[in-house]
Amino acid sequence: MEHSEILSRCDHTLLRQDCTVAEIIELCDDAIRFGCASVCIPPCHVAGAKNYVGDRMKICTVIGFPNGYATPRAKAFEAQDAVKNGADEIDMVINLAMVKDACWESLLDEIKSVRAFTQDHVLKVIIETCLLTEEEKRMLCSIVAASGADYIKTSTGFSTGGATREDVALLRECCPENVKVKASGGISSFEDAEAMIALGADRLGTSRLVKLAKEEEKNP
Repeated sequence: MEHSEILSRCDHTLLRQDCTVAEIIELCDDAIRFGCASVCIPPCHVAGAKNYVGDRMKICTVIGFPNGYATPRAKAFEAQDAVKNGADEIDMVINLAMVKDACWESLLDEIKSVRAFTQDHVLKVIIETCLLTEEEKRMLCSIVAASGADYIKTSTGFSTGGATREDVALLRECCPENVKVKASGGISSFEDAEAMIALGADRLGTSRLVKLAKEEEKNP
């Protein structure tokens, strides 16, 4: 697979707490130059980034990030605010306490509360696979499908682990075709990325691939 095709599936990501406006602008410039799917950035930078890129690049941001334990109303407000500020795509973190307590209806309602404010925008649901049992992962595939979300996403990249090939394959197996899979966290090479795509990931969340592409330009 050509590196350009892999990059076209990449949400070029910068979610570090202290990232600056200059870094966000550089992120956007690089994403545009390498044809990425979007830039994934903190909510506080959405308005400025959208004003900067216009229609040249999709803006993705995160909701309830990275712990997911904000209330459903707070997450819904975050989503509404992000869309108002210009976000094209929303990546929300679920309430993992609800998962561990098997509060499936409450969890479904939480995702639907965010979906209500993102009807015309892509919604990705982060389930943090590294903290889940296989049974919980399978159940969450059903919950995400029922919620009307567009993607199920493996990880925040801020927990104890990121995407694994086994998890990507499991999510793709358990989700209906209309729910896509985003692999995120720990993707450090084009070989890793290609393997994730082959196993069923439609989108990749990573900060590393564009850096590698820039290095390749310098050392062809």
